[in-house]
Amino acid sequence: MEYRRLGKSGLKVSALSFGSWVTFGPQLYGDTAAECLQTAYDMGVNFFDNAESYSAGESERIMGATIKALGWPRHSYVISTKIFWGIHDCVNMKNTLNRKYIMQAIDGSLERLQMDFVDILFCHRADPETPVEETVFAMHDIVTSGKALYWGTSEWPRESIEEAFQVAERYNLRAPVVEQPQYNLLVRDKVEREFLPLYEAHQIGLTTWSPLASGLLTGKYQTGIPSDSRLALPGYEWLRDRINDPESMKKVDLLLEISNEIGVTLSQLAIAFCLKNQNVSTVITGASKSSQIKDNLAALEVANTLDEAVWEKVYAII
Repeated sequence: MEYRRLGKSGLKVSALSFGSWVTFGPQLYGDTAAECLQTAYDMGVNFFDNAESYSAGESERIMGATIKALGWPRHSYVISTKIFWGIHDCVNMKNTLNRKYIMQAIDGSLERLQMDFVDILFCHRADPETPVEETVFAMHDIVTSGKALYWGTSEWPRESIEEAFQVAERYNLRAPVVEQPQYNLLVRDKVEREFLPLYEAHQIGLTTWSPLASGLLTGKYQTGIPSDSRLALPGYEWLRDRINDPESMKKVDLLLEISNEIGVTLSQLAIAFCLKNQNVSTVITGASKSSQIKDNLAALEVANTLDEAVWEKVYAII
């Protein structure tokens, strides 16, 4: 496993990590969750990503209980969670980053995870109704309290991230060290263009999500929706719209030709693409089976062996 610094912080995270979105709760729990987590851990993964909104807090409960049962030493892994959407359907407790919500949300997450602190706390989306200054002060206080060691943003626009850095500098507060955007062969603009000023000015790290475009870049949806896939799950109908995009499906067909030609899976090629970007601290992968984890983690070796000729073919498609 390769380990990369999280932005300009001293924290190192595995280049490939394991996240719980969609899978923990609907597909992963009990022995299956333990097997997947342990497989990733044994293969060198040290960063595990979660969020309070995943399965309405159940994802945090499953991951926390499973890690506790597995007996991992707390110093041996890095865990994150994210707050914004909320799990309580009342004013001040959902779709917000106001101080009241933030200070209570971290306590709820820690209780569900059965941990004293998280390593990274993300603001899951930007909140246009709360001043960025209020949010930065609250996140600073959480880091100062030790309930989180670092904080970051997820899917924030560049302008809001810049404002957060300005507030932190103005008042000598803890600034964000990381952003968590979507990044894959089909979604590139934010990471490759919009955030360019952030890398130079602030050395912000990236924990990117959806390297397989919710499974589209595995190639398994080219002939329909498998019954055991996430697109077949109730409540995820919105993901099915992605496979109705003819342009994306055409690109996947062409990418499959390349992956078959060089003897790797399309999943490995897609993850290797994300790893190739040196601004990426870690690529968050997801899986519902230990075999999928092993296949995904093999992408690190693929990334280190593919030559520029292959990438030129890839860029000609995307």
